[in-house]
Amino acid sequence: MFGRRKKSESAEDEAGVTEQVAEEVESAEGADGEPQRVNLPPAPRPDGPWDVSEVTSPDEGRVDLGGIFVPGVEGMELRVEVAGDAIVAATVVLRDSAIQLQAFAAPKKEGIWGEVREEIATGITGQGGHIDEVEGPLGWELRAQVPVQLPDGNSGVQLVRFVGVDGPRWFLRGVISGQGAVQPEAAGVLEQIFLDTVVVRGEGPMAPRDPIVLKLPEDAQMVAEGVQQEEQAESRFSGGMGQLQRGPEITEVR
Repeated sequence: MFGRRKKSESAEDEAGVTEQVAEEVESAEGADGEPQRVNLPPAPRPDGPWDVSEVTSPDEGRVDLGGIFVPGVEGMELRVEVAGDAIVAATVVLRDSAIQLQAFAAPKKEGIWGEVREEIATGITGQGGHIDEVEGPLGWELRAQVPVQLPDGNSGVQLVRFVGVDGPRWFLRGVISGQGAVQPEAAGVLEQIFLDTVVVRGEGPMAPRDPIVLKLPEDAQMVAEGVQQEEQAESRFSGGMGQLQRGPEITEVR
């Protein structure tokens, strides 16, 4: 189903490129002399997510949402989220876990996941939450404890994972909540859904970071309970935290 990319010609060439990139990162300084983040080219994606040009049948076993093809899994519920009049995100709910998928336009030769992680971390810590940046099964990710108000009125935290992958002129972000945020056995299916997702960037001009607009499948019916209105947060990459399914929570005693 998936096309294969060409391997690098030699390990020496690959090592040379790595060394050159490292030197560029170390030498990058701002006007104040402090090191600045350098946006590197998108890393290889041998296991996905996929660009539509890399698959032979993107609709095989997937739901066509226009800007992305979402893998179908038995027992899942698929919800879409809107901003204004546009559908901008899809959420797969599977038992006690969920993953929200959202694709954005990105620069042609630069990945943006590093910058996005910083923005998300700043936003959550500014709300009093806690962030750990770790290298997980899908690459670098953020594991967050987000402040929430519990049904009984007490304060608590919700555990959430932010994952992301840079592709050719696009960026795919996933927000894993519920049991999938804390239990590896529950996360496995959601991680595979993320990796099997196909992104359709399109050839039209788009500003970097603009959301890739989605559409409903032709045979889908719009129901009020299945469509959530997403309010624009200060950072569009914050994941619509208020729209996440309630997951594992820890009560804080104050």
